[in-house]
Amino acid sequence: MAPEQRHIGTAEVPCVGLGTWRVFDLGPSEEGVAREVVDAAFSAGIRLVDSSPMYGRAEAVLGRALDGRRDEALVATKIWTPSAGEARHQLADQLGFYGHVDLEQIHNLVAWREHLPWLEEEREAGRIGAIGATHYLASAFEDLEEVMRTGRIKAIQVPYNPLARECEARILPLAEELGLGVIVMEPLGGSGSLIPAPPAAELEPLGVETWAQALLKWALSDPRISVVIPATSNPAHARENALAGEPPFFGDDERRLVERLARA
Repeated sequence: MAPEQRHIGTAEVPCVGLGTWRVFDLGPSEEGVAREVVDAAFSAGIRLVDSSPMYGRAEAVLGRALDGRRDEALVATKIWTPSAGEARHQLADQLGFYGHVDLEQIHNLVAWREHLPWLEEEREAGRIGAIGATHYLASAFEDLEEVMRTGRIKAIQVPYNPLARECEARILPLAEELGLGVIVMEPLGGSGSLIPAPPAAELEPLGVETWAQALLKWALSDPRISVVIPATSNPAHARENALAGEPPFFGDDERRLVERLARA
């Protein structure tokens, strides 16, 4: 069964995507790992991949790992600089890596007022698809709300997991009101901090095989969430994570159980 589909901007994307933070910042002798992870993820139904200039060599490594698969992928990446000139260089690099960018996000809202006009020009020229914005700090959510209310973006990316729920107060309701896609960063906690897993017996009522699946399905069970982007350097984990995008999703009781296990 293919993962359920939801919208990011105007594009259909699988519920589970693939992040590249830390795990794709690889040297030439290590790049084969990235290709193995991409192949495993895509064979399991994942299509959206997320990166950033902030992630070292990850953008370039991802581009090479997508060789032969680019038409299958939805590439979400980011502009991350206060400099307009450097931002255009970042986009030029990305177009070299991917041909086009499906979702271009303003990373951590850096210089968003300056970047939005020229990104809209790039969108009109067909070099990028939708425009989005990200931030990892709840203290910046008021600024994120301002960007969301401009009507000029189609998606946001924020942290969301059982121990990081600040976005539930205002960001997720506003995204629903405005029809914006929501990408979840840190679904397994910052740097995977919600791993290791509780005992396997504790997971049985949830109908999942792994704790990571439970955490991913916890986020995806909120209908306002479009996609989660766990990062991994393990092909087996990529395949396992993809299964979290398959229904049935959790009801209130299952979500509360995941929350209790995460706090234990």
